Amino acid sequence: MEENRITNDEFQKVANRVSMVSIVGNIVLALGKLLAGIIAHSNAMISDAVHSASDVFSTIVVIIGIRLASKESDKNHPYGHERLECVAAVVLAMVLFITGLGIGMEALKNILSGNYNELQIPGMLALIAAIVSIVSKEAMFWYTKINARRIDSSALMADAWHHRSDAFSSVGALIGIAGARLGFPIMDSIASLVIFVFIIKAAYDIFRDAVDKMVDHSCDDETEKQISDCVMENEAVEGIDLLQTRIFGNKIYVDIEIALDGSLPLQKAHDIAEEVHHDIERKFPKIKHIMVHVNPMKI
Repeated sequence: MEENRITNDEFQKVANRVSMVSIVGNIVLALGKLLAGIIAHSNAMISDAVHSASDVFSTIVVIIGIRLASKESDKNHPYGHERLECVAAVVLAMVLFITGLGIGMEALKNILSGNYNELQIPGMLALIAAIVSIVSKEAMFWYTKINARRIDSSALMADAWHHRSDAFSSVGALIGIAGARLGFPIMDSIASLVIFVFIIKAAYDIFRDAVDKMVDHSCDDETEKQISDCVMENEAVEGIDLLQTRIFGNKIYVDIEIALDGSLPLQKAHDIAEEVHHDIERKFPKIKHIMVHVNPMKI
């Protein structure tokens, strides 16, 4: 469990670098796919371009959320601002949902129209653009995901999955465009509908994860067991009367009651409690605040 703690400056530096890569990459991809979609007459590729364009806005939301979340505690926010990163993730999920809904409605309209022979056959340029998009977005997904884990950022992780959803949507576009070029024009619109499903699924997953972190719930059983084991490594601790944990944004808060020999002087009991506090803090970097209460051991 022991890891290196990331300072706010390091957190900001990594987040800003990753976000700039995402913004520049998505602008280039969105413009390229839009141009390819128009020239090659592919609605699926134009839909995919809209998805990439939405990534630019979502990354800006992520940057704002991360900067607000990394602010130091103040008088009005004594527990910090970590939950603002979850708010950014919720906004990102809503952007994804609205984007996907627009794409899905347009695709459904084409499918239900029945005028399949009037649909244009996409050109080879759209096919090439889809392949380039898949490779680029998958690379951006892994780059963002690795750095999100490194600094433990839920908003950046949400942005990573946004890249993955774009890669999946491009796979759908590739299949649809290829099918249309093989003599099934409706496949292009069906591909847009598949893209809609992937986008909505990504939006739901991001929203659920963000909301889950905004409501105070305990850590998993394995983490609580590791905390208990860490406490019991102190030979002066006779037992644990209470252990409560709650996740606040991407940080953990711990309340623990330890049992000590009731005959110990107050100063000694205090020193042991301090040792327990420091041991937990050192071994669990995600824990931001620990409250250690001392009880006399029950005989």
